[in-house]
Amino acid sequence: MSIEHASVQAMRKPWGVSDLQPWSRVDGTGDAVGELWFERADKNAPIPALLLKLLFTGAPLSIQVHPDDTFARAMGMPNGKSEAWYIISAEPGAQIGVGLNRRITPQELRAAITNGSIVELVQWRPVAKGDVIFIPAGTIHALGAGIVLAEIQQRSDTTFRLFDYGRARELHIDNGVAVANVFPLGPPRQPTRLTLERTVLVASQHFVLELLDLPEGSSWALLADSETWVLALDGHAAIGLAALSIGQAIFVGGGRASIEVGANGLTALVAYPASAPIGSLLHRLSGRSTRPVQAVAADLAELTGLAEART
Repeated sequence: MSIEHASVQAMRKPWGVSDLQPWSRVDGTGDAVGELWFERADKNAPIPALLLKLLFTGAPLSIQVHPDDTFARAMGMPNGKSEAWYIISAEPGAQIGVGLNRRITPQELRAAITNGSIVELVQWRPVAKGDVIFIPAGTIHALGAGIVLAEIQQRSDTTFRLFDYGRARELHIDNGVAVANVFPLGPPRQPTRLTLERTVLVASQHFVLELLDLPEGSSWALLADSETWVLALDGHAAIGLAALSIGQAIFVGGGRASIEVGANGLTALVAYPASAPIGSLLHRLSGRSTRPVQAVAADLAELTGLAEART
């Protein structure tokens, strides 16, 4: 078992921001930072299946799409890219685009990319703190300005840009049209509360994303799978001997790890590669369960069935 502070890599982007506080002390003055990538501290360790990020949008991102596993492997890449967003903060009027507002043909999509009218085809909607958005591979999507979010994704940096607001960056029209779903995205599944402390935000074919809300002064055992990421959104805790505070991430490489929660409690995202939530992930070291086991088991069974149906 390994417990390590994730190293942080700042990615400079034309749509990024200069001030990343309170999430990071990285200085974006003069060269805006758009993303913080959390990586394993041990550079010789096996490459993780997932990539955890923080995104900061000072301007709109490109309208883009990612390939699924089948298309990516046909291009010689190990896998495609499905992702999920958790909105940490959003300025008034901030919006995202997910899917299309009507069904079109691939030929219509190509024409809309060429003449720029794809902006009108995207389904735009406002976002607020706490919103959760799952972006399956093949979904046309975009982020507007004024948003801070956490993203968990399959480890892939393959992005096909369809529209870039006049920036001098390459578009990927042929591949984008080939992989894009040319219809509206189905209604999102609402988060599922497993216990007072655990909420499943996304349970997909490739990963599970949960929100933990642990009370102050409590003690827990985290029974982690071989790859588990913990990102602190608020409060403090110690996972094993590693201190965790806002904007920091810890990688747990399987086994049992203790969580000692600080005086302000801990709100954190937890992500791991799986197709359904791990029922035994979190155990309180003292006191009784806050919810009947039968209710948790029923929710897990339902989520497992939904995940299998999506594969």
